[in-house]
Amino acid sequence: MALDTLSDSTRQKLMGVSTATLATALYKRGFRNQAIQDVHPVGAPKGRNMVGTAYTLRYIPAREDLNPVSVFQNPDHPQRKGVETCPPGAVMVFDSRKDARAASAGSILLTRLMVRGCAGVVTDGGFRDSPEIGRLDLPAYHHRPSAPTNLTCHQALDLNVPIGCGDAPVWPGDVIVGDDEGVIVIPAHLADEIAEEAVEMTAFEDFVTEEVKAGRSIVGLYPATREETRTAFAAWRKQHKR
Repeated sequence: MALDTLSDSTRQKLMGVSTATLATALYKRGFRNQAIQDVHPVGAPKGRNMVGTAYTLRYIPAREDLNPVSVFQNPDHPQRKGVETCPPGAVMVFDSRKDARAASAGSILLTRLMVRGCAGVVTDGGFRDSPEIGRLDLPAYHHRPSAPTNLTCHQALDLNVPIGCGDAPVWPGDVIVGDDEGVIVIPAHLADEIAEEAVEMTAFEDFVTEEVKAGRSIVGLYPATREETRTAFAAWRKQHKR
């Protein structure tokens, strides 16, 4: 899937489902390693999911002679270039090797991504200026705050190549979904069918939650192994127009 081929319909479906539900849908297809581990929202919840195709940046360990502050003067520096070329609607994903000793980026670069219309950012390292980032209208996820400049530990090397982020494989164009709980990666070719199944699963789980709150046992209900459960769910969906 190219970076610009996430349909509006699929994007909208993914805006209304949880990463937990997506993880289950992926697990049914044999995918067990799609959750980005140990990342958390920066600041307060935004009240919406982060949904977009992955645009990636790969860091390697910094070598001191190659990373003076002056490298930022080069417009082709991969970190700077990435911020200026990440497509609107995409999520910029930083492979920081799970190393939060230095920042993957800071508030100025993330503000630029926000203004350019990007859907969000995620790093398995840390962001600096995290209080300011938390106030931006841009979903952002990291492991923890990190004040030192990225050059301290990281050398930006490659843009839009396959990476690992929080132990999850990320290919450019994969679909990234983040909610208040975490971030998950959907392989590009599965995005449409995973989104459709997740919407169905969400409706069923909402029905089950209502039934459990009303005192019903989960036996035969979750999973729906009894015909009366399936019949009741169909009636519930009709009533709730789900």
